[in-house]
Amino acid sequence: MKITAADQQLLSVLRENARASTAEIARRLQLSRTTVQSRIERLERQGVIRGYTVRVHDQAEHGHIRAHIMITVLPKQMAAVVDALHAMPEVRALHSVSGPFDLVAMGVVPSVEDMDELTDRIGAIDGVGRTTSSIILSAKFER
Repeated sequence: MKITAADQQLLSVLRENARASTAEIARRLQLSRTTVQSRIERLERQGVIRGYTVRVHDQAEHGHIRAHIMITVLPKQMAAVVDALHAMPEVRALHSVSGPFDLVAMGVVPSVEDMDELTDRIGAIDGVGRTTSSIILSAKFER
């Protein structure tokens, strides 16, 4: 997958608003509409753009508790743990990381009690060694 500087700019605009029209993106990048469209199609075909998603405004989930949940996984259990976490809709993202933990999950739930229950459910997954959570107080920015 070869990504040019122009592709990076296009991806940056799409990260801000994946629903922006091709014409709007073309104006922002000072490219022709057909150039933008062909670049998007090429990036989709190459698998660089794997899909489009919805980012929900914080006010839509006002009062929800968000936390990073750090997880250690027992040897040879990673695939099963990842599958179990993927099945939990409260887990919005999952990252493999270096350091003392193996995974970091982003959990989003309506209340502190629900976060307590979610971390208990995660800790009960076969193959999970331990968990540590950090409640997110605010997001300074997201892309």
